[in-house]
Amino acid sequence: MSDFRQAFIEFAIKRGVLCFGEFKTKAGRISPYFFNAGLFNDGNSLRALGQFYAKAILAAQLPFDTLFGPAYKGIPLVSAIAIALAGDEHNYPFCFNRKEMKDHGEQGVLVGAPLTGRVLIVDDVISAGTSVRESVDLIQRSGAAACGVVIALDRMERGSGRLSAVQEVKRNYQIPVVSIIDLDDLVAYLQTNHELAHNLYAVEHYRAQYGIDSI
Repeated sequence: MSDFRQAFIEFAIKRGVLCFGEFKTKAGRISPYFFNAGLFNDGNSLRALGQFYAKAILAAQLPFDTLFGPAYKGIPLVSAIAIALAGDEHNYPFCFNRKEMKDHGEQGVLVGAPLTGRVLIVDDVISAGTSVRESVDLIQRSGAAACGVVIALDRMERGSGRLSAVQEVKRNYQIPVVSIIDLDDLVAYLQTNHELAHNLYAVEHYRAQYGIDSI
């Protein structure tokens, strides 16, 4: 596991974003861990989060021209990521959308740089893939092409079928999905952390029930 991935797990635990116990998911499953990116809710944590995203993007060596953050959670994310990348001398234009069409001023649903070239979508997680689908449609209507998605956590968990939402995005749009961490990283961390190792059995048992293999 890369150093920045381990550092991100420790950062998320310290912030209370990643916690262990019993949590009911939207699918009705009882998960032994929970990730709430909404708790990255102050200046310092958002700055650090943007830096972790930037490290994951650069490590993936994924070529792109523009960053896009879908409303609403993607708006602060794409801003923080663009700033972090610029701080590492990688200056990219960024854009986000409104949920509602604006009929005055600059009008339209897009705010920021034009959507051109290869567009990298940024979000916190992929649950049902709805946000990605809407983003891809918007990008294509603008004459650009979605080239990938970057998220904070890939749970590597099946949806209603045999594939996870992340795998479905990869299959349906033929684009890569990059994550700062995934379930494999979390398991590896628990295997080496004595204070949290007691959660390892529950996480591995949950993965045996609902997990998928990487594709």
